[in-house]
This record gives sequence, C-alpha cells and structure tokens, in this order.
Amino acid sequence: MTICYEKNVLEELLWLLKLEKIEENIFRGQSQDLGYGNVFGGQVIGQSLSAASRTLAPGFHAHSLHGYFMRAGDATQPIVYTVDCIRDGKSFVTRRVVAVQKGQAIFSMAASFHREEQGYSHQDPMPTIKGPEGIESEVEMAKRLADQIPPAILEKLLCKKPIEIRVVNPVNPFSPKPMPPEKYVWFRAIGKIPPEDTAVHRYILAYASDFHLVSTSLYPHGKTFWSPDMQVASLDHSIWFHRQFSMDDWLLYVMKSPTACNGRGLNIGSVYTRDGALVASVAQEGLLRPIKK
Repeated sequence: MTICYEKNVLEELLWLLKLEKIEENIFRGQSQDLGYGNVFGGQVIGQSLSAASRTLAPGFHAHSLHGYFMRAGDATQPIVYTVDCIRDGKSFVTRRVVAVQKGQAIFSMAASFHREEQGYSHQDPMPTIKGPEGIESEVEMAKRLADQIPPAILEKLLCKKPIEIRVVNPVNPFSPKPMPPEKYVWFRAIGKIPPEDTAVHRYILAYASDFHLVSTSLYPHGKTFWSPDMQVASLDHSIWFHRQFSMDDWLLYVMKSPTACNGRGLNIGSVYTRDGALVASVAQEGLLRPIKK
C-alpha cells in the first residue's frame, strides 16, 4: 500500500498507527512507502508501541522500549503484531511485541509501562540552538534539489508530510562534506492532537524518532543515506520517555554519534521541548557497510 500524504495527512498517520484488532492481543497494520524501498523503521516501532498500548489498563504510560530490526519489511504488504502480556504489576507493566510479515518476524520489541509517581528530578540542559523559524524544511530542500533526485523518489519526497522536519545543520545529500557527528533537528506534527491521548503522542514520537538518527554517524565520513557506495540500515532502537510532551509543539532532536566501527555506528538522541524540558532519550545502532565494487 503506497501512501502519498495530501489532504488529511496527520489523520492518515494516526490511522496508520492505530491498527486493526484481528484477535485478542493480535493486531494488523498497513504499510507505507516513503521512498526507501522497504518499510520505514519508525513505522514498525510506532505500530509496535501502539499494539502494546492497546493491551493496557488505564493509567499506564510507556516509559521505555527496546527493539531489534531482523528483516527488511515489504512496504506493499500489511504487518501483523502479536503482543505477549509478560507481566501486569501495580506500578509497572511489561509487554513483548513481534511484528510478522509473510510468516517471518521482521521486528521484535520489549516495552515497559509505568504509572506516574512523584520522585527526584534533574536533566541535562538543552543546548543553545537556533529556533525552527527560517530553517528550510525537508520538503523545501527536496524542491531545491529536485533536478538531482530520481522522479519516482522525488514524488514521495514532495508529498505533504504529517511530521514537519527542519534540520538545523544539514548536509548536501549529493555532495556531502565531513562534519562533526552531531545533528540538530526541529520537528512537530502539523495538526493538533488531543492532549489527553498520551499514548498517541508517544507512539507518534516513536515513529518520528527514526528519522535522521542513523545518518548522524555518517556525518564525519562525508557520506549520506543517498551515497551509492553505502548500505545503511537500522539494527536496533531504544527509547526512554521521561516527561509529558505534545507532538503538535516544536521539539528539538539533538543527535550525536560517539563511535562507529566494525560496520556499525552508534547514535544517541535527546528530545527537548522548546522551553528546554528533556522529554525522551533515544539510542540506535545502525549498519554502515561500504559496498565493494
């Protein structure tokens, strides 16, 4: 199923992540083609968290998830999610989710949910980064570089998106130069989401957290996701949710890559509200495999 967002783009994303219940603790989600050739990893993360959230008692909110990508997903086929209810405690709930396509597991995830409670609080301060105003969006960049992008991919890049993304320090995807392994991205949903739908805000953030993260470890090597001599893919993905947030307000995604070796790159992300609250932390290792010709 190929989705090109046009009119109600945020509603389309919400529908994509909501899932269809087909049996007790079994759900089915459709797939979208963003031009990568395979299912976007953030889609599988977001749908897995959505599936797990559908099995909870009221009052529990996701506080962490840890997932592994095992096979590339087919963007033309739906995905079935099976949820194993590992534990239901008074304060914490644990779920395991397996995403299956064509009879094979393509992704597995463990997630934990927690009731809100009082406790100590501290955080790393948000770095001083220019705000999103005046920064070129990804769609605007695609328009500027349209003559260098293959037509089939360009069509998908120019579609209206449910998540607006503005990269503070972008590289030219077709002529990259080595840069420090740090990336700063502002993002938000383009429409309002009811504030009481905490689970929805979290699984949309889970979806969006996969954009740009793995490519941060390519910055110092003058390579990008588009480099023809590179095979790049997400291997695993973890998120910790710290504080409440709204996906329809601007969030700053601070990404750094502390190391790359053995064909893999590690990327660490911090997500801040515009007023400086640290709301989520992300970690991901990606495959960075030079293609030998």
